Amino acid sequence: MQRNLKFAIFGCSVFLALFIAAVGWYGVKATPVGSGYTAKYLCSNVFVSGRDPEPVFREEIVPINPLARFIDYRIDRDQQAVTADAYGGLFARTAIYREGYGCTLVIGIGADELRAQQLIPPERLQTKAMPDETLAWPEGDQGPVDPAGLGIDGAKLNQALDAAFSEPDPKLRRNTHAVVVAFDGRLVAERYAEGFTKDMPLLGWSMAKSVTNALVGILVRQGRLDLSRPAPVPEWQRADDPRHAITIDPLLRMSSGLAFKEIYAPLHDAPNMLYGSADFAAFAAAKPLEGPPDSRWNYSSGTANILARIVRRAAERSGPEYYRFLYAELFDPLGLRKAVFEPDPSGTFVGSSYFFATTRDWARFGQLYLQDGVWQGQRILPEGWVQYSTTPTGGVPKRQYGALFWLNAGSLDNPADRRWPDAPTDAFAALGFQEQMVIVIPSRKAVLVRLGASAPREAWSTNDFIRDVLAALP
Repeated sequence: MQRNLKFAIFGCSVFLALFIAAVGWYGVKATPVGSGYTAKYLCSNVFVSGRDPEPVFREEIVPINPLARFIDYRIDRDQQAVTADAYGGLFARTAIYREGYGCTLVIGIGADELRAQQLIPPERLQTKAMPDETLAWPEGDQGPVDPAGLGIDGAKLNQALDAAFSEPDPKLRRNTHAVVVAFDGRLVAERYAEGFTKDMPLLGWSMAKSVTNALVGILVRQGRLDLSRPAPVPEWQRADDPRHAITIDPLLRMSSGLAFKEIYAPLHDAPNMLYGSADFAAFAAAKPLEGPPDSRWNYSSGTANILARIVRRAAERSGPEYYRFLYAELFDPLGLRKAVFEPDPSGTFVGSSYFFATTRDWARFGQLYLQDGVWQGQRILPEGWVQYSTTPTGGVPKRQYGALFWLNAGSLDNPADRRWPDAPTDAFAALGFQEQMVIVIPSRKAVLVRLGASAPREAWSTNDFIRDVLAALP
């Protein structure tokens, strides 16, 4: 009996030791990612958007960051930096703000070296003319026109905005921050939650992927990239590397075959890349193939960051200050005066996740695609690019993904089986992970923008939002 008891005690002791070791290992690996998320998110919202950090932490970080209850943060406004740590000072991560670049985590590089990076010509920061408020949107920055003059039911449109900002369930917070509706090339409605304004740049999360689509398209128009040629990724250039055959097209379509796991939980690829890596493209490019290119669809932020580095390397052929390309070819022609594409520590803009713009500017971006890539008579995107981007990728459920855009095409055998049942089949969208969205509906001449931080995502219904707005349009 005593011997059995000793074995039981020994077994329990071993199990307890292994459990403690596993918890400790998990904490060591996971907590720096949680600290990094907190530091980076707060830094961007404080120094790019100009928001109060406390409600940002309480309403937007705590509900989705499982480690947030162990994390403390400090805002250094003199150094324009945010530091977050856990358990009384352990696992600290710092993000620093730089004018024109937004915020970047200090990982794999010193803060002084990071601050010394020169990606934007210094004079560019001094010449950011603001939109002309004497002209109507999108050419200028006047407010909404009278919707009745365009045949819109103003009462129904107001009801749609009321619904978008409502909070019917206190346990499922929609947290809508801003809504803009454009119809027939004019701004017809906008509304902002308390503390948000038309001039505040707001994060789009994965809507950045669609902006990356535009930058790739511009390089294609200029003849500097070819979708059908092997992607110029340094890690894949050996002839015996099976990844050598990956072209730019499956990278845009998320069908590259790379083994990247888009799971937003500690120890998985996406957070490890965004909050634990110094070079996001290199992190993703190091992944092996799990299947031949074009054989399966796998949504991947890593793929978007590989494309971002391809854009950077192509733009750098004209000079090291490659952000000049982003401004000259996209931001300035569209009048995106407050747009910020934040870079990773290596200096490559984060094409998967970190693009900030005002709500009106997000609507301008959608209007560019509604107008087939032409802006005020100037072709920005190559002819046929919007059609290419909105052509369904093979093997995707409900044919709901194109080239870095979400689609509403519907199943081949049942077009009614689609992502948003109450929206037309030609609707397509840039979408962010907390229900940020730019929705383009060519058949209704409409662009809908919704920015916020829904937690959980199920609190928000994009289908209902589209249905309610379209009910007001002629």
